[in-house]
Amino acid sequence: MDIFLLILGLILCLLGIVGSFSPIIPGPITSWFGLLVIHFSKLIPFDNQFLFITFLIAALIFGLDLIIPILGLKKLGGSKKGLIGSTIGLLLGLFLAGPLGLLIGSFFGAISGEYVNNNSLKKSFRPALGTFIGMAVGTTIKFLTSTIFLGLYFYIVYSNFIN
Repeated sequence: MDIFLLILGLILCLLGIVGSFSPIIPGPITSWFGLLVIHFSKLIPFDNQFLFITFLIAALIFGLDLIIPILGLKKLGGSKKGLIGSTIGLLLGLFLAGPLGLLIGSFFGAISGEYVNNNSLKKSFRPALGTFIGMAVGTTIKFLTSTIFLGLYFYIVYSNFIN
């Protein structure tokens, strides 16, 4: 059962990294569940303080990910359609062109959404840029947090097997 929990924890941490690029899977929270799962193993001591702090970080990042794109959107005069377009472009870009497609798809999706709203390509560029920057910053923060959680997973598992 312990090996199953360790494998499940690793899968959740890796899924959290994938989720950093997808609006469907909450990346850092999924990675945090990976950390939680391994603490149910008899091989890893349960640490309430560690789990509480990492949960607060994951929840904070989740909240910021909702706020940051909206701030970028509002700062440069974007619309909700631009944010929706950016999200759709991000998903399409990820599936069609991989990691580089995230940036390209998100930006062109934001321009498309703003164009639907403004009916002018010139007026759509600036708000789309704000939406894109917000999405890029949010995605980067989620990716870094999930990667750190994966590193913590390996550190915890490794340090408990060495002792």
